[in-house]
Amino acid sequence: MSLDPLQLDRLLVALPKTDLHVHLDGSLRLSTLIELARERGVELPADTEAGLRERVFKDHYADLPEYLAGFAWTCAVMQDAEALERVAYEFAQDNFAEGVRYVEVRFAPQLHQHAGMDARAVLRAVNAGMSRAAAEINAAVPEREPEFRYGIVVCALRTFTEQFSAYYANLLRALSKSPRKRLAGLASLEIAREAVWARDEEGIPVVGFDLAGQEDGFPAIDHQEAYAYAHANFLHKTVHAGEAYGAESIFQAITALHADRVGHGYFLFSPERITDPRITDPAAYVERLAEYIADRRITIEVCITSNLQTNPSIGSVEAHTVRKMLDRRISVAICTDNRLMSATTVSRELGLAVRYARLTPRELRDIVIHGFKRSFYAGTYAEKRRYVRKVIDQCDRVLAEFGVDTRGAAGGQPLLSPGA
Repeated sequence: MSLDPLQLDRLLVALPKTDLHVHLDGSLRLSTLIELARERGVELPADTEAGLRERVFKDHYADLPEYLAGFAWTCAVMQDAEALERVAYEFAQDNFAEGVRYVEVRFAPQLHQHAGMDARAVLRAVNAGMSRAAAEINAAVPEREPEFRYGIVVCALRTFTEQFSAYYANLLRALSKSPRKRLAGLASLEIAREAVWARDEEGIPVVGFDLAGQEDGFPAIDHQEAYAYAHANFLHKTVHAGEAYGAESIFQAITALHADRVGHGYFLFSPERITDPRITDPAAYVERLAEYIADRRITIEVCITSNLQTNPSIGSVEAHTVRKMLDRRISVAICTDNRLMSATTVSRELGLAVRYARLTPRELRDIVIHGFKRSFYAGTYAEKRRYVRKVIDQCDRVLAEFGVDTRGAAGGQPLLSPGA
């Protein structure tokens, strides 16, 4: 059975979903940003939601720097425990409202650190907001449905300047004689230690470690020591790679940094972006890397809208590489990246995949369920298996309610009606 657009939208909201790649400081409510700015004396470029949409948080961006500009304002209002807890609480509520049952919220505590608040205080505040929301949500979730669960992914940054935060400004002043490359690696190691401490000593559900920031000129291998520490302490690992650089960056993430998942991975299929002179056949290199990723079930956290906004040269949704990933049987999770900056939801991102990658019912089901299976779930493997079983049962109930058959020939036809 094919669905019309309205039926499809209703189905996507009803399905239990994950978001495995979403930044807290990129996912505030605009109303909250305005209110927190007013209370904390932060002057915004506009004092209305419409004004901020026009000047900062747009539908289309000229380039990556314009896309990233909004983080200066969101981070500016998230510099105390009360604000962090509120933002995290609302973030969890907003996710659940559109059917997300498991979310991994990622952020760099270093961007919120200053003399009055260290990394541990930042992690406590975010966890307090998430756990409070989860408790309220789950009190009303029917027993047969999957509960709302979450994990925290701590981000390191490939590079930084004094303007990023008070923490980084102090670090650069104190170690001004150190090479920036070495300093970035030391900062990453420090936050990896804090992530493991928060998990082991305070029971905060820190489930993963991430590396974000500019790829070109700032290779992931500079942060190998931090990732070795995370790896030795059984912390799951993901890396932003292939978002603005090519296959070499992805290869480095999954080999030198032991990445279990890759953030974005958009330029996996772009041999023209390979610059290493030792790679004499870029096309063959890309093919082998794609096969390796598929075979090892390394999940790519795909963020369609964000990719189009930060790389305008892509041109259109139809040109996105998610269809190529699926055709190669690569494990894919559909994510938002930033709910505010990209004005999106998981339901909307899945809708783009269904419409423009022409997903079949079976592909949609597999993507939804695989998001839960490839999560960094904070619990034992046995607990995760039981949780995923609940998810599968709920997913199948919802699909049946909408008359969607994922078996046999029906599983091979596009879910959306032709011409819709």
